[in-house]
Amino acid sequence: MTFAELKENFDLVDDWEDRYRYVIELGRALPGLPDTDKTDANKVRGCASQVWLVTRLSPQGAGKAPLMHIDGDSDAHIVRGLVAILLTIYQDRSADAIAAHDALTDFAELGLKDHLTPQRSNGLASMVARIRAEAKHAVTQSAAG
Repeated sequence: MTFAELKENFDLVDDWEDRYRYVIELGRALPGLPDTDKTDANKVRGCASQVWLVTRLSPQGAGKAPLMHIDGDSDAHIVRGLVAILLTIYQDRSADAIAAHDALTDFAELGLKDHLTPQRSNGLASMVARIRAEAKHAVTQSAAG
């Protein structure tokens, strides 16, 4: 699913209770991480729930930033849905595009940013910061190597 399709689906639902249910459905559809990936190194700091993000890089050739494939999981239903939305925004894009794009603007566009608790908003910001930091690191590494 693309972000445009996701936004269209959100726009069809007026009630915030139903939007939360949709976020939970997105999380249920997200493949879980194997326990071997649920490590301290993959855990996102700053989240009240447990959240794990795993990034795999695919080189695109000399002079190009690698593509980033991200897998994620959480022990909380809504947070797992937020992870699914993040993956819709960032999945399999180039590291330089990810580093340059703040997904929090997309969450604001969906209207979600204003409807999350402060704890969830902080956790979401931590997830975005983690993904973008890994993307920046990948860009630096590809430029150096």
